[in-house]
Amino acid sequence: MEWFKVVGFAMCVLVPTAHCASQSIAWCYHLPSCNDTTWPTLSSQYCNGTRQSPIDIVSASATPNDNLSEFTFVNYNDTSAMTSIENTGDTVKVTLKSGVKISGGDLSDQYDSLQFHLHWGNGSSVPGSEHTVDGKRYPMELHIVNSKSSYNRNTSLAVNDSTGLAALGFFIEVMPGSSTGQPQSWRSLTSYLANITQKGQKVSIAAGFSLDDLLVGVDRTKYYRYLGSLTTPACNEAVVWTVFKEPIKVSKDLIDLFSTTLHFNDSTSQLMTNVYRSLQPAQQVWTQSIKASTTTTCFSLSLLLLSLALGWSWS
Repeated sequence: MEWFKVVGFAMCVLVPTAHCASQSIAWCYHLPSCNDTTWPTLSSQYCNGTRQSPIDIVSASATPNDNLSEFTFVNYNDTSAMTSIENTGDTVKVTLKSGVKISGGDLSDQYDSLQFHLHWGNGSSVPGSEHTVDGKRYPMELHIVNSKSSYNRNTSLAVNDSTGLAALGFFIEVMPGSSTGQPQSWRSLTSYLANITQKGQKVSIAAGFSLDDLLVGVDRTKYYRYLGSLTTPACNEAVVWTVFKEPIKVSKDLIDLFSTTLHFNDSTSQLMTNVYRSLQPAQQVWTQSIKASTTTTCFSLSLLLLSLALGWSWS
């Protein structure tokens, strides 16, 4: 039975400080007996629920919401916020130290950022993001997992709250051109993969790059919002999802490292590929209202026309 992941609910996998129940759930991505088609049977309480993730986001159907304000990111610029990186047997998980937080973005509370992990397919040529937008699947997706600060990092409490967890999803796509080893922050992060090739291996991360560095180039004011679930068993329906519209751009060679370096178990086992859940039924999705940007555009156009008119009057 060493070939599958045994966890006491998904929060044990997703959140490093989880207080886990004794019940364990056997699940995997890569074998017929435990892949995501069997999760509704293996973990029937939530995995066959009505508020499941991930979903395909249809941009034209997203409902405008004026309350979707900018986020406040606390200590995302801290170059020592990432403490360790681990091969969990189904993903790469990076643990964050306490004091990293998010608020705003129409979230009901402040949330503690606990960890991030990634989902991918098979190299840059076989996409593996969990969410899709208008049917497009990106090569990878990064998830930052956050829990309400009022729960003091106790995820057993958070998963019983319909908005107890907040997940930030960032797509990752191939950087244009023939660049290699870019950006520097991702070269630093992926340099640790050679040390965690086997399940259970975990190493410390040296200070030197921040979460802001990893999210380079992304406009974090533009995003989609919906209410969903964890994307691994027990699929608890306790997640406020924020999926950012702009992807992180990473060079092809660094993306390919995930599917060519890591194994599901030991070094003789299958390489870790296609670690994402299939799409679930659609949910209502919200996004920022276009009213503000339209007003700005009209104002700029009015100024342009006025300046042209003044120019003609002086000629």
